[in-house]
Amino acid sequence: MKINKRLLPIFAIVLIFLAAFIAGSFSHRDQSDAREVIRSELDRLKDLDSKTTQKYISYKEMFPDATENTELSDEINNVFSLFFQKFDYKILDISVDKKSKTAEASLKLTTIDAQSLARDFATELLKTQITETAQAKSGTVKDSSKSLEGHYLILNRLLTTNTYDSTENNCTIQLINNGSGQKENWEIRRTYSLENDLVGGLMVYLSDPDILSPEDTLSVYFNTLKKMNLEEMSSYLGVLNIMNTSDSVKNSIAEALVEQVHQNFNFKIQSSSVNGYNATVTTAITTFDSNAILSNYQSSLDTYLASPDAVIDGSQKRYEKSLDFLLNSIKNNTATTTSDVDFVLINDGASWNLQDEGNTLGDAIFGTLTSSPLDEDSDSSDSDSSEDSFETTDDTDTETYDS
Repeated sequence: MKINKRLLPIFAIVLIFLAAFIAGSFSHRDQSDAREVIRSELDRLKDLDSKTTQKYISYKEMFPDATENTELSDEINNVFSLFFQKFDYKILDISVDKKSKTAEASLKLTTIDAQSLARDFATELLKTQITETAQAKSGTVKDSSKSLEGHYLILNRLLTTNTYDSTENNCTIQLINNGSGQKENWEIRRTYSLENDLVGGLMVYLSDPDILSPEDTLSVYFNTLKKMNLEEMSSYLGVLNIMNTSDSVKNSIAEALVEQVHQNFNFKIQSSSVNGYNATVTTAITTFDSNAILSNYQSSLDTYLASPDAVIDGSQKRYEKSLDFLLNSIKNNTATTTSDVDFVLINDGASWNLQDEGNTLGDAIFGTLTSSPLDEDSDSSDSDSSEDSFETTDDTDTETYDS
């Protein structure tokens, strides 16, 4: 059969188009297969499928620094269900490399605002650490803030009680074809990057040592301190001389001081400077005026000691009177004082921490009342030991009253 030579170019063009069509069909089929795998997997995340969640998100790798591991509990499962409630995706493009049997897909992911969640988590974790440190010092609770379960309980509480906005982020998914011949078997490559992208960058944000700035960190210390009870505050601040006592009257004095903190303590960050892993935060501290309390106490005591009743009462009663004067001076105090205090924070590579927090905060808040103005050796059964606490001083001499 003879073929018209003039038709040969036409046949060639047809063959080229046919080859391109066939190749394109295979390429399109490859893309469709890869696309279907992505949709199948990510749709399960949207449907809050726990097995798929565990397949892509390692609950232990979310908090690698947690020292106490735990089994996968309902609380942990619930965290991921809550997190992926706003999850969505859009496949933007897919490219297939048949030679290497790989594919790459570009997507736009919609997740909750993971940075805000991480910041809230860091705040709550620090609160827990401060509170449990105070409680552990007093022997009332075991420190559990480093446990994996404790971390997820915080996340669970945040995701249950807070409302977070949605954010969009670009993501790249790598796939590999493990099939043979014409039978394809596309699988998504599970990587740390993909795991982090699926949770909106949460893993990176949680490991960011600067997720809370030095100013944010110091604010957490202050706000947590304001809510401490007597036992926690006395233990945490190290002001044991004035607050740590089993004596009922002295305990009333300590409770009155805590009430003064609750009523009067406030703060305002003035400035901060960071030098490497060290930061100094200058803060205006407003607290009760300890000098005003002591002045009022001393005035009441001096007036009493100058009266004949002080001689008649005897040492034990004078001691009890002095306690009453101090208690009333604290309860009736309305004076406050404000002063700038420099707080030093150190970044240990994981987060910012207040240096020597107990003593630093105790001195800033209690001022001259970090120790008792009364003689701690005074005893109700020892009349001699209490007398040194009840002296009146004028410009010329000091007089001590004996019973």
